[in-house]
Amino acid sequence: MTPAETGTLFDTAFWISTGAIFLLLILSGFFSGSETALTAASRGKLRSKADKGDKSAERALLITEDNERLIGSVLLGNNFVNILASALATAMFTRLFGDSGVALATMVMTLLVLVFAEVLPKTYAITRPEMAASWVSAPIRVVILVLAPIVSLVRAFTRVVLNIFGVKTDPDSQILAVREEIVGAITLGHHEGAVEKEDRDRLLGALDLGDRTVEEIMLHRSQIEVIDGNLPARDVLEQALASPHTRLPVFRDDPENIVGLIHAKDLSRAMYEASQAAGEEFGTKVFESFDIMGVAMEPYFIPETTTLDDQMREFLKRNTHFALVVDEYGSLQGLITLEDILEEIVGEITDEFDTTDDGDLKLVADGAYSVDGGMTIRDLNRANDWQLPDDEANTVAGLVIHESQTIPAEGQVFSFHGFRFEVTKRVENRISRLKIRRL
Repeated sequence: MTPAETGTLFDTAFWISTGAIFLLLILSGFFSGSETALTAASRGKLRSKADKGDKSAERALLITEDNERLIGSVLLGNNFVNILASALATAMFTRLFGDSGVALATMVMTLLVLVFAEVLPKTYAITRPEMAASWVSAPIRVVILVLAPIVSLVRAFTRVVLNIFGVKTDPDSQILAVREEIVGAITLGHHEGAVEKEDRDRLLGALDLGDRTVEEIMLHRSQIEVIDGNLPARDVLEQALASPHTRLPVFRDDPENIVGLIHAKDLSRAMYEASQAAGEEFGTKVFESFDIMGVAMEPYFIPETTTLDDQMREFLKRNTHFALVVDEYGSLQGLITLEDILEEIVGEITDEFDTTDDGDLKLVADGAYSVDGGMTIRDLNRANDWQLPDDEANTVAGLVIHESQTIPAEGQVFSFHGFRFEVTKRVENRISRLKIRRL
């Protein structure tokens, strides 16, 4: 090749094409890094920065609200500059090397795009996603506005094609997935050792309140301690003082006919004041005419389908901690307290007035667990990190009855869900205690 020919090849057009290719590679790297940064950035961290006055973080939040539009604009810009850069490189290399320039241009551009327009910017963006997202938010916002008409047409066409194949797009999928992302992050953190089991249980317990109903954790009606409103006031007081519970339902004629709620402190104070007003010793015949319904509170009934989250809000709004649960026919099913709901978050709450028993869960010699039949499957799973299903039954006894399709007798053994269940105690038709061991 003569000097004249070389000068002709490396003319102004060559240098303009070279400069344009490198500029397009920079733009490609910008689009690639922006896509990674804006999709990998934590919206929680961006929200925290925005609340502190960071305008770029607030702008990044607004951009990522419509993820489909964001990705469509970025991919459109990225593909446009990549294709244009490849076309310019092919034309330039063909001019320099003839027909072999096409293959050479392909190899060179693949290497340049891979390193400088993909790996390098994306690696940086994934290392500092929130910072990178804040930096690119302003120019990307302009790109989104400029390319909005084209992106809208592409989105409409994409949805038509997906609908043909029976795929429905959900514009709110990102919002609905937030809870699952939080649960996944907490679970992953626990498996990696960054989140303690107790912390995981509390966080997941709080998140699950909206999905669980009072029926799942209520004290069943068979275990409720009630007071007969027809008893003399002195007997009612003695029962209230002897009970480990502060609040006791009062019934008339039928134990399910709850007519009031007695607070032991209110009852003892009112009866003491009545005896003082009569000028008699505490505990004398003034109690014979004392009406306990005068200090009883009106019972608060709730449906068994109420979620724990809603019920906790109602407790706080009503300034009460006690509710009676009824079914669709108005029949009493059980009771629930604010403490019961809090225990689903923080675990068992006990004090010096709680009665002691053998415990719901005890580890026995052969590595098995002795479990109270009334223990909820959720509590058992939380205690031992098991995955027993609780879709069809709330308690361990209920799970055994559901799987066996019968009321087992003492000593019967069943195996399902990877565990061995042995009925060790049965009281009438109720499974009182079981022995559970992983197979």
